[in-house]
Amino acid sequence: MLDPNISRYIWTHTKRQQLWVLAVVAASMIPYFLSLNLPKQIVNGPIQGDGFADPAAMQTFMQISFDVPWFGTVSLFDGVQLDRLNTLFALSGVFLLLVIVNGLFKYYINTYKGRLGERLLRRIRFTLVDHILRFPPSTFKRLKGAEISSMVKDEVEPLGGFTGDAFVAPALLGGQAIMALAFIFVQSVPLGLITTALVAVQALIIPRMRRRLLVLGRERQLTARELAGRVSEIVDGINTIHSYDTSNFERADIASRLGRIYKIRFDIYQWKFMVKFINNFLASVTPFLFYSIGGYLALQGQLDIGQLVAVIGAYKDLPGPLKELIDWDQNRQDVQIKYNQVIGQFAVDGLIDPEIQAVSTERADGKLTGPLAAVNLGVTDDTGAVGLDRVNFSLMPGESVAIIGNAGSGADVMAEVMARIVWPTHGQISIGAADLHALPESLSGRSITYAGTDAYFFFGTVRDNLLYGLKHAPITDLVFEGAALTQRQWEKREALWAGNPEFDIHSDWIDFEYQGAADMTALMPSVYAALDAVALTRDMFDLALRSHVNLAEHGDLKAKTVEMRRILRDALTQQDLNGLIEPFEPGTYNTEATVIENLLFGNARTPELMAGAIINNPYFLSLLKQRGLADALFAVGTEIARNAIELFSDLPPDHPFFQQLTFMRADDIPVYSIVLKKLDKSATSVTESDRAMMIRLSFDYIEPRHRFGLLTPELMTRIVDFRTDFHGGLPANLKDAIELYDPEQYMVSGTLLDNMLFGRISQKYRDGVERIYAVAGGVLRDLGIYETLLSIGLDFHIGAGGKRLTSVQRQKLALARALIRRSDFYLFNRPLSALDTRTQEQVLISALKYLRRDGRAPAVAWVISHAKFARLFDRVAVFERGRLVEEGPHAELLQKNGIFKDLISA
Repeated sequence: MLDPNISRYIWTHTKRQQLWVLAVVAASMIPYFLSLNLPKQIVNGPIQGDGFADPAAMQTFMQISFDVPWFGTVSLFDGVQLDRLNTLFALSGVFLLLVIVNGLFKYYINTYKGRLGERLLRRIRFTLVDHILRFPPSTFKRLKGAEISSMVKDEVEPLGGFTGDAFVAPALLGGQAIMALAFIFVQSVPLGLITTALVAVQALIIPRMRRRLLVLGRERQLTARELAGRVSEIVDGINTIHSYDTSNFERADIASRLGRIYKIRFDIYQWKFMVKFINNFLASVTPFLFYSIGGYLALQGQLDIGQLVAVIGAYKDLPGPLKELIDWDQNRQDVQIKYNQVIGQFAVDGLIDPEIQAVSTERADGKLTGPLAAVNLGVTDDTGAVGLDRVNFSLMPGESVAIIGNAGSGADVMAEVMARIVWPTHGQISIGAADLHALPESLSGRSITYAGTDAYFFFGTVRDNLLYGLKHAPITDLVFEGAALTQRQWEKREALWAGNPEFDIHSDWIDFEYQGAADMTALMPSVYAALDAVALTRDMFDLALRSHVNLAEHGDLKAKTVEMRRILRDALTQQDLNGLIEPFEPGTYNTEATVIENLLFGNARTPELMAGAIINNPYFLSLLKQRGLADALFAVGTEIARNAIELFSDLPPDHPFFQQLTFMRADDIPVYSIVLKKLDKSATSVTESDRAMMIRLSFDYIEPRHRFGLLTPELMTRIVDFRTDFHGGLPANLKDAIELYDPEQYMVSGTLLDNMLFGRISQKYRDGVERIYAVAGGVLRDLGIYETLLSIGLDFHIGAGGKRLTSVQRQKLALARALIRRSDFYLFNRPLSALDTRTQEQVLISALKYLRRDGRAPAVAWVISHAKFARLFDRVAVFERGRLVEEGPHAELLQKNGIFKDLISA
C-alpha cells in the first residue's frame, strides 16, 4: 500500500541506497572545501609572493603530516621543495584535479539518484496498476480510463525525479551552502554576516511567494486530467457525436476547458517569473556588497586580496545550491500534493486481497467439483436499483441450463455474479463448500469461463486475443545464453529492486498439457475447431485473402502461387465458371479492372504513383499528353461527372447508391458541378488543376460496373499502347516504383487474393465473390496451405478494442476465446446478440457440441436471447424482476401456464 507521506514512502523502499549515497555526499564535502580554499593559496602564495621573499626562495609542497596525542607529529610524506613558478603550476594542477574529483562525485551522485528515482517510479507505477487489477468491479463504473492512465503515466512522473533528491539534495546542497558560508566566515566575519543576512531573506521570502505556484500547479494538474478524460469520452462516443450533430458542442466544451487551462498556466508564468526576478535581484545584491565593503576592508588592510578573491569565489558557489535548495523545498511540497492526489484516487475500499490473485501454476481441473450455487443472493447497484432479490440457484456439474428473461429481469446479472464480474450485496455464491469470492482467481478464473455481449479485446492480433484466456502463469522459462542471459539477469535484478515480479513476458504462459496438446502446433486444431463452431473460419479466411503476406514467414505461398492460379482456373472450368475471372494479360485491356490499373499494368509501390497522386507526376502527365490520352481521359472524366451529377445530385449523402460509386463521394458532387459550369461557359476557363481533377476521375472507371459506355475499343487499344511506352521510358528513380503483373511471379505488393486470382472478378456474376470463396477453399486444401491461410488470418491486427472487426465478428471471437479454455463451468451471457436468430441457433448447437467433445462434460449456463433455444438444454431457469420465478426441464415448463410459456408464445 502507498504511504500517505511521500518522504516516508521513499525512505521505506530506498533506505539502504539513500544511506550509501548520503555517505558519498559526505565524502564529497572534503574535496569541495579544499577547492574553495585553494584559490586563496594560489593568489597569496606564488602570485603575490607570500613566502617567496627572493627569487631563489623555495616552499614545501604536498607535505602530509598530522599531530597525534601522546605520539606527537606523524609524517606520512615530507613533500617536495618547489620554487615560486613551479609552486604556481603545482597548485593550479591540484586545483584542476579537485575540479575533476568534484565533477566525478557529482556525476556519480546524479547517476545514482537517477537510477534510484527510476526504480521507485517503476515501483509506484506497478503498485498503481496492481491496485487497478485489485479494484472491486463497482469501482470501474465511476472511473474514466483516460484519467486513471494519465495518473499512472504522467502525474507520478515527477515522483521519480524527486526520489533521488528527497534526502540527497538537502544533504548535498545544504552541505555545499554551509561549507561556502563557513569558508566566508573564516575569511571575514563582516562579509559572512552580510551573506548570512541576505541568505536568510531569500530563505524566508521566496518559499512564501512560491506557495501560490503550488496552488496553481495543483489546479493545472486537475484540469489537465479532466481534459484527458473528456478527450477519451469523445473518442469512445464519436459515433454518437456524429449521429446527433453535437460536434460543435464538443468543440465549445473543449475550447472552454482549454481556456481555463490557459489562464492557469499564464498565471503560473507570471508568478513564476516574478519570483525569479526577486530571487535574482537578491542574489545580485551580494556581489555588490562584496565589491564595495570587501574592497573597503582590503584598502584598510583588514582583508588581503587573496581572501577577497576567495570570498567572491566561494559566494559564486553559494547562490546555486541555495536556489536549488529553495527549489527542492517547493518541489517537495508540489510532489507531496500530487502524490496525495494520486493515492487519493487509488484509495478504494474493498480491494481484492493480493493472495486472491497470487500466481499459480497448479491446474484447476477437478479441484472444484461441487455445484456452482447462489444462496439467498441479492444484488443492488450504487443507485439503489435491485438487480437480484433473494435468489437461490444452482448449476450442477455436467448439466446445461438455459437462463431466460427479458431486459431487467435479472438473468444477465445472474450470469455476471456467478462469474465474479458483479459482487453480491448480500447472500453468497458458493462452489462446492467454498465461498467463490474467497477462492484464489487461479482456481475460479480457470474453473469458470465467462463470455458476454460486450467482450473487450486488447490491442493486437486475432491470435493474441483468441489465446489470451489461456495465459495464467509462466509455465516454462526460456533458456538464455551469452549476452541474452546477462540481459535477462539484469532484468530480474532490476525488477526485484523495484518491487516488480520477475516474470518473463516471453516465457511460455500456456499450459499446453492441460489443454491436451504438446505445443502450439498441436493446440491449433482445437483452435480451428472453435472457429468452425462459432462460424468464424470464413471470416479468418477472408481476412487472410485480403492481407499482404510476409513472405519471410510464409515462403511456401510464393512457391505455390503459379500452381494456385492454375488449379483455381481448372476448378472454375470444371464448374463451367471459367468466365468468372478476367485475368491480366500483357497486350490486352482488362475490362473488369480500372483505367489506371490498365494504364500501369501493375501495382504502384510508392505514394507518388498511386491513383490519387499519379496525375501530378511529371513523367506520367507528359506521356499522357504526348499520346493524346490526356484529352481523351479528360473527356471521359467529364462525361462521368455529368452522368453522376444527373443521376445522384438529388439523393441524400447517405444513400446506398453512393456506396457503389468508386470514383466519387457525395460531397464531391458540388465541386464537379462548379467545374462543369465553367467548362460549359468557356473551355478556356478550365484550369490545369480542373483538368487534372477530371482526368483523375476517369482512373477508377470500370465499364462493366458503371456502364456509361465511355470506353471504346479504340480508346482501350490506346491505353494498352500507352503502358508499353510508359514502362519502356521509366526514369531511373521510378524503375522499382511499379511491380508489373507477371503470371509467373508472386506480387509482393498485392494481397493474397490478388495473387490467387491474378485478375478481376467479372461483373456478370452477381454472386461472383461467394463462388470464388466456395471454390478457393477446396483449391487451398488441395495445395495443403489452407491452415496456413487461417494462420495468416489469425495474424490480422484487430486495432484498439477490436474495432477493425465487425460487431458480429467480435462476438464470435469472444465466444471462440471462451470455448478453447478447458473449464468446469461455462457461463454465457447473451454472447450472440448481434447475430440473426438462425445463425444464433446454429452457433449455439455447435458450441455445446464443441464443449462436449473428447468425453468432456462441463456445466453450462447460457443466458439465451430467444426462448425457443431452451429446448437444447437440460434445464430452464426463468427470471423476472430480479427473481427466479420458474425452474425445471423444458418439457415440464411447457405444460405449465407460466411466464416461460408466455415467452415461448411471444
